[in-house]
Amino acid sequence: MSDNKTTVLTAVKELFGDKDVTAVDRWVATDYRQHSSAAPDGPEGLRGLIGSLTSDVRHEVARVIAEGDLVAVHGVYYGFSPDPLVALDLFRVADGRLAEHWDALTPQITKTVSGRSQVDGPAEVSDLDKTEANRALVLEFVEKVLKGGDFSVLTDFISTEQYDQHHPEIADGLDGLGAAFAAWAEQGKNIAYGTTHQVIAEGNFVLVVSEGVFDVPVAYWDLFRVADGRIVEHWDIVVPIPDTLPHDNGLF
Repeated sequence: MSDNKTTVLTAVKELFGDKDVTAVDRWVATDYRQHSSAAPDGPEGLRGLIGSLTSDVRHEVARVIAEGDLVAVHGVYYGFSPDPLVALDLFRVADGRLAEHWDALTPQITKTVSGRSQVDGPAEVSDLDKTEANRALVLEFVEKVLKGGDFSVLTDFISTEQYDQHHPEIADGLDGLGAAFAAWAEQGKNIAYGTTHQVIAEGNFVLVVSEGVFDVPVAYWDLFRVADGRIVEHWDIVVPIPDTLPHDNGLF
């Protein structure tokens, strides 16, 4: 495991598992920059959040990927609200400390169309030698299909044999994806992808953070697993962009 992964996982455990306010001093940079809608800026903002947590708050890690100074953690927070919150946290690490943070959180759904949970599935990072090829594949898929709306090229990017889906409203396979988009179109939903803000790729996993519309302005956090040159699995979190934030750093 990379040093940056170890730093992030240790910090998250001590902060959100142990609820240890002093962990802010050990793991958080003095110029910590916050993008989350859940906390004010800086280490003092995080200190206030940790200090407010109750004993039943905990965090379970499902998978973690890293590229350079960026580490993404996919997991579930318990105790923040009546329902567990599925989360994708993205941290920038500098000099062994958390320097910047983005996130997306959504209530956990107990019954999904595919029967899969929002976080289950493979977690092991593999195919490190294919990182750049997998990044290119996913980015071309985002540009041509999600942004460009050209569903005729789906099989250029998504496996026809396996496409495991974790979005609560989408069934497995290409047929499931097509049916979901057809249903949303029938409901009159305005769905559009715009600017891509972050791309983190490590081996068989690629995370893409985009700005767009799902009836309202949203942040799209899409995590893809790639095998043999095709996308074979997808997790995501889609969150509305709030009108106001507790800081001036923006959501992205």
